[in-house]
Amino acid sequence: MNSRRNTTVARLVCDERTARRVADLLSDNFDSSATAVAAFEGADRRWHVELHFEAPPDEAAVRAMVGEAGGNAADLGFGQIEQKDWVAASLAELRPVTAGRFTVHGAHDRSRVAPNRLGLEIEAALAFGTGHHGTTRGCLQALDEVLKQRRPRLVLDIGTGTGVLAIAAAKALRRPVLASDIDREAVTIARENARLNGVGPLVECLYVGGLNARRFQERAPFDLVLANILLAPLTRLAGPMRRLLAPKARVVLSGLLASQENAALAAYRPHGLKLTRRIPLGEWVTLVLSA
Repeated sequence: MNSRRNTTVARLVCDERTARRVADLLSDNFDSSATAVAAFEGADRRWHVELHFEAPPDEAAVRAMVGEAGGNAADLGFGQIEQKDWVAASLAELRPVTAGRFTVHGAHDRSRVAPNRLGLEIEAALAFGTGHHGTTRGCLQALDEVLKQRRPRLVLDIGTGTGVLAIAAAKALRRPVLASDIDREAVTIARENARLNGVGPLVECLYVGGLNARRFQERAPFDLVLANILLAPLTRLAGPMRRLLAPKARVVLSGLLASQENAALAAYRPHGLKLTRRIPLGEWVTLVLSA
């Protein structure tokens, strides 16, 4: 965002399911370079949706979208805050998220991470993946379970976002991780987050779409692949991903609604990948497949 003094913020308090639906719909309909959308459980244990607009929005249109997603448009409040304060205001409401051995937190909660846990410091509103979304938590849980059974030599994180999954794997294994994303800003953020978490030398981040770049071939075969994206790209990547896998590799797929599970499995089964574990969290599901 630019250096304007004020930014418009819209806030909605509702249940978790509604918050996730509203946030997903709004994220799909607004330019992420000019609008930040976040859904999170607040310190009051209620769920909050916040939208921060660089330019004043069409309030009627925003209310209509909230209603379309099942929220109460009348409960949506708009206001103005100083732009320099909105990230801090959002972070103050975010609570650390625990998934397996990992705790995802902001800088403001660094001191609250227990010594026996692996802390992942990820600031909100930078790129997708602060750990508060069911797909990210599901992937972290799946990663923790996989690592209890094996120690992958090479890890690939597709659609890395903030880099949280790549950072988690690098911290737990102390081994190299290759991460990629189609969003140039996300790649920059992931690199900075890896550095901030002390695993910068271990996490290599690529700005690239698909899996045809030479670097994937150079680093393959991968013993573990993490792909928290969406059904359509997951389906397209099934064949190319299979060619990068080591024997008995594990693949963690997420970004999936529970209703999309069968479609995802239908794309991977013909390539010899079998479902070994499913982790449902609300309306989302994370799948662990075995080569």
